[in-house]
Amino acid sequence: MAMMPSNSIAVIAAAPEKIRSKDTHYPYKQNTSLSYLCGFPEPESALVIIPGREQGEFVMFCRDKNLLRETWDGYREGPEGAVNRYAADDAFPIDDIDDILPGMLEGKDRVYYAIGKDADFDKHLMDWVNNVRSLRGGDAMPPSEFVDLDHLVNEMRLIKTAGEIKLMRRAGEIAAQAHCRAMKLSKPGLYEYQLQAEIEHEFMISGASAPAYTSIVGGGKNGCILHYIENRDKLKSGDLVLIDAGCEYENYASDITRTFPVNGKFTKPQAAIYDIVLAAQAAAIEQIAPGLEYHLANDATIQVITQGLVDLEILQGDVDALIVQGAYRDFYMHSVGHWLGMDVHDVGDYKIDNKWRVYEPGMVLTVEPGIYISPDNQNVAPKWRGIAVRIEDDILVTKTGCEDLTSGVPKVRDQIEQLMAG
Repeated sequence: MAMMPSNSIAVIAAAPEKIRSKDTHYPYKQNTSLSYLCGFPEPESALVIIPGREQGEFVMFCRDKNLLRETWDGYREGPEGAVNRYAADDAFPIDDIDDILPGMLEGKDRVYYAIGKDADFDKHLMDWVNNVRSLRGGDAMPPSEFVDLDHLVNEMRLIKTAGEIKLMRRAGEIAAQAHCRAMKLSKPGLYEYQLQAEIEHEFMISGASAPAYTSIVGGGKNGCILHYIENRDKLKSGDLVLIDAGCEYENYASDITRTFPVNGKFTKPQAAIYDIVLAAQAAAIEQIAPGLEYHLANDATIQVITQGLVDLEILQGDVDALIVQGAYRDFYMHSVGHWLGMDVHDVGDYKIDNKWRVYEPGMVLTVEPGIYISPDNQNVAPKWRGIAVRIEDDILVTKTGCEDLTSGVPKVRDQIEQLMAG
């Protein structure tokens, strides 16, 4: 509200429920902007913010209490709960929104709203504005300006508060425990989905609500598929397994990738590739501190990975020239990471006015370099084919540098082998 001018209003709609099949739904995930601003968890709701409104600036519309529907579908807060448990100044049944919200919109100069996220609610909002324009007489004043709400909220979400950091630290701890569990239980003959089950068991038993995204468990050549989620193949001795999995804890995500040998021992080719990726990640993390530009971490990974591939004779030529040519992209085809928060690929611009933004304390991002050598790549020696390594951690920018929120799972080869042997 402090960033909104006088005589303005913000409207934030709940995420719609999604049908999985017939009358069954996917697990409900609230609109993260609504979760961020007030925490209300239910569908069929809307948050309205009206700075200066005498009857109350924080208004909720939500489903009314209904004993029959609650018997079938679960507890509802109702308007009373929105006030008593979520500190709304005022609350109304969602069924009354057509009668009440047009009056709140009337006379406002500016409406903050995330246009294009929910086509059905977009139409309702336009209907309410037109209602003000056409049905309330010649003196009615509909809003004259619409502004994307994300412009305000995304920048707020990018800088985490101490409370948010506490939740993200716990999300990182839980995910680290889960990756350690997978390392300890890995053995040839297991199926990828069995390691997935062990990881997600650890998430849930430790208090996380769900995986933050579909877990990736790619054994052998499957690790070369960046978004491999089938997780159906048998794990083989002599192969690596790449696991990219994180949990959601109190609406905040963690995101970890570890790569380790199915049988607990790296081969020499695997170790050589692994150590390049680990060095690339370390070089990137050194470039994360307040005042440094976002792109420097990515540049560092490209430098280290290209040099490493030349040292192994996987690439040939001058390192600087190969970087200019983009030769590394056959083996490292993504950037170093992304913002992390309530969403796994969280909100926030990476550039401002076409210039890379600088890190500020409270930002959280992933650092996840990788090398992926296709099993079909005939331009490399057979010993390298099918090797895939990615190492990912969640990094908090602090006042003096940065902190690894997911350091609870080892990533040095000797430590991984010791954990698996134990």
